[in-house]
Amino acid sequence: MTTRAMPYHCPYCADEDLRPHGETHGAWECRSCLRAFSLKFIGQLNPSTITTHPGRREA
Repeated sequence: MTTRAMPYHCPYCADEDLRPHGETHGAWECRSCLRAFSLKFIGQLNPSTITTHPGRREA
């Protein structure tokens, strides 16, 4: 397992030119739209606790 997972696309412009931003874990910068953002892994979901939302179709 790696210590730093890399996003593949910018969440704002969908470009792939991403680089780590500073020393903060999970911070990334997009060289295309010049935005900096951070990602945080919260955890894995337990399939037995997933509920459906009204108006949302399940795959």
